[in-house]
Parts: sequence; structure tokens; C-alpha cells
Amino acid sequence: MDDPWADSGPGDRLPARSRRNSDNRGRGDEQHDRGREGGSWDGGGGGFERVPPQDLDAEQSVLGGMLLSKDAIADVVEVIKGHDFYRPSHETIYQAILDLYAKGEPADPITVGAELTRRGEISKVGGASYLHTLVQSVPTAANAEYYAEIVHERAVLRRLVAAGTKITQMGYAADGDVDEIVNSAQAEIYAVTEQRTSEDYLPLGDIMEGALDEIEAIGSRSGQMSGVPTGFTDLDSLTNGLHPGQMIVIAARPAMGKSTLALDFARACSIKSNLPSVIFSLEMGRNEIAMRLLSAEARVALHHMRSGTMTDDDWTRLARRMPDVSAAPLYIDDSPNLSMMEIRAKCRRLKQRNDLSLVVIDYLQLMQSGGSRRPESRQQEVSDMSRNLKLLAKELEVPVIALSQLNRGPEQRTDKKPMVSDLRESGSIEQDADMVILLHREDAYEKESPRAGEADLIVAKHRNGPTATITVAFQGHYSRFVDMANT
Repeated sequence: MDDPWADSGPGDRLPARSRRNSDNRGRGDEQHDRGREGGSWDGGGGGFERVPPQDLDAEQSVLGGMLLSKDAIADVVEVIKGHDFYRPSHETIYQAILDLYAKGEPADPITVGAELTRRGEISKVGGASYLHTLVQSVPTAANAEYYAEIVHERAVLRRLVAAGTKITQMGYAADGDVDEIVNSAQAEIYAVTEQRTSEDYLPLGDIMEGALDEIEAIGSRSGQMSGVPTGFTDLDSLTNGLHPGQMIVIAARPAMGKSTLALDFARACSIKSNLPSVIFSLEMGRNEIAMRLLSAEARVALHHMRSGTMTDDDWTRLARRMPDVSAAPLYIDDSPNLSMMEIRAKCRRLKQRNDLSLVVIDYLQLMQSGGSRRPESRQQEVSDMSRNLKLLAKELEVPVIALSQLNRGPEQRTDKKPMVSDLRESGSIEQDADMVILLHREDAYEKESPRAGEADLIVAKHRNGPTATITVAFQGHYSRFVDMANT
């Protein structure tokens, strides 16, 4: 591979005896590669600097594959992040590719070169010729994910060495209580491993492995619907199900049951109708979601599960339904700080591999845009994410449910009922949504309300049909909403 940094001085390079991929070493006047982020890499053995764990060939192969195929981009973005690259210039190229991909534009040597030129960064990465060299060095994009795993593993090892250096310094300093030092050392190691765990979607069966489950059998639905069923008879009659390409917003004030209602939709889709769905939860962990699903399906009080006071009858109901729940094609991703880019890539993969039928995002205001450029305001960022969710629904031809917070508007009204204008931080959410369902419970404000145990699903916007208010029963102890007829 051509070396765009061939003019670097000898002082810019590592010693030959310890150098790997020296022909690919970056400019000395560019910021140094990420070798020293955790302290000196001098291990004290022989007086030369040790090379941080890295594989520049793998980094180049990853970028070359991404420049060849947008499918490779979707694969790679699930494995690595920009800071996983050892060479800063590679991170710059990577981010430019992702920014173009996020906007739905092609990412090839020409377009990426133009984007880097526009940013004034083309010379920092070795010029436009280096982008073409990256592509020419990769015979196929099919192995991009494999190379990305190598890049990620090297990044984890670098973080591990940095953590080890810091722990060593903590030990020699001996400042403070020994137990506190040990706890801090453990936290450093955990911070390294945490980035690798709980970051991928997992089948519901894997999440609940080792647990018992029983869900009471539910009769098959009468009639046929063209859309994905919601599990609520009146709502399905009004909407004929949730349809491909739709963006559905479920909005409410905190503690009204937004997440519970979204889980009800996912249960109806995957457990009752055996259609693949995925839940991206930025608020609850996967175990919490699994417990709520079990409580709702088996009619076992959630607080019994949490307090360890389940009866024999509870265990029996759980065990009886375990096979059906575990076999449901429901995927849960509780990765922290999910960006729109990552969600899009994961959904594309699930669509390709499992014919995804429904996407649930809990919730919109916790998402991050993921772009390299900071949005002008939080309102603009939420607007961009709302628009991208609508584009995602259209691209994958699946309904996308996005949960959203409401502002304090309802609490300032006498009847406390929410309105579409109460959508928080962005008016574009209403504009982008095909359907807006506002969730309202009187007993959340008045404990002695005559409508205690009831909830209103206010279909305030319905692009392809009428609006209506549908009353359902709220069974908070089972973490679910049900039709009034089933109470």
C-alpha cells in the first residue's frame, strides 16, 4: 500500500525492532497515534518505547471495505467506534464516511474526498490518493466486519494497558484508603470491559435463559389485519394494525406507562403473532424488560418478582409459558448512548437476517444524533432524530414506534389531558409522525378518581384514518394495559 507519509522524518517513526506496519506510520506533525493516552508505553525493558496494540493493515482494510460497500458500513458501525482507530487520520476518514452514510449519500473515495476537502481535512489524511489506495488494497468488502473486530480488539487492549498503567500509578501513590484504591482499580478494569458487554441486541430466549416462565394461553385473533397487531381490539379496528413505513409516537408525562404500552405492542407482535421485533431501550435494562414481559404475560405481580415473594402458583404459571416466550422473535438492545447511526445499522441487519416487522425506541429524547458536528440546539437535534426515524421506517418498510416525553402543559390544565402541542423539544415530531398516541390516566393525578384503573389512548393524529379516544384498563401490578373487556 502506498505510504502518504513517506516524507516523514526518521524521528517520526518507531524503532524498527519494535515497529509494526512501519510503512503505514502517520505524519509526525499530525497528532501522535493513540499510543500514549494512558501514560508512557515504556515498559522498562531495554529502554525503547513499546508499540501500543494496533493493526494498521486491519484499519486500512476496514476503511477500504466501507468505501466499497454501504452494507460493509452497516456491519462495521456495530463493531467499532471512531476512537477505536489507532491512527487519528483513520478516525477522520471513518467519521466522514459515517456522516455521508447518515445523510443517505454515497460514501466512496470521490464523495469522501470531497467531504474531507470541504472540512479542510483532506491533507491531514494523506490526500485524495490515499482514499483510492485504501480501496485498491481491499479485494472485497465482505470481510470488513472481520477486520473491524481486529481493530476493536486492539483498541480494547490499548485501553487495558492504559488502565493498567493508571492502576500501577495508584498503587505506588498509595493515597487514601486501601479499599478505596482497590475499588478504583476494579472500576478502571470494569470500564474497559463494559464497553464490550451489553452492547448488542440479544434474542429474548437468551436473555431469560435460566429463568422460568409461564404465560397464560391467549386465543388466536379473529379476522385478518394487513398491519402489525397492537393487541388492543379497538385500536386495531381503528388503525387496522401498524403499517410498514409508519412512524408511531407514543407520548405522555413521566410515569404514565409509555414503556409499558410499548412493551404491550411488542408482545402482541412477537409473542402473540410470532413477528420479529426489536426494542432499543435507552432507559431500562434488558433484565428489567424481561421481568416486565414475564409479569404481563404470566399475570404474576411484578413486585412479587422483585421482592422474591412469588408463590408456588406464580412459579407454575411462569414455568408453563417459558417455551413460548423464549421462542418469540423479540430482540432487546439496551446499549447505552445509542446513536441514530447505530440504531439504523442494527435495524438494517435485523431486517436482512430476520425480516424485522416492528421497531420500538424507548425513548426519543435519550437518543444521540451521533454526527461529528454538534447540532445548533437540542430542539434541532431532536428534530433531526425524528426525521431520521421516519426515514428509517420508510427505508426498512417497517413501523417504527418512538416514545416521547411531553412537557408540563397537561399539568397546567384542569382536566390534565395531553395535547399534541405538548410534545417536548420539537414540533417536528408531530409533523414526522404518521400516528400520535397520547397516553393519559386520571388516577395518576387523582388517586380517588372514579376512573381509577382506566387509561385513555388518545389517537390525536392518524394520517391514514380517523382519530379517536380508546379506553383501556391499566393493570400496573402486571405491568400491562389490556382491553376493558378482559378485565
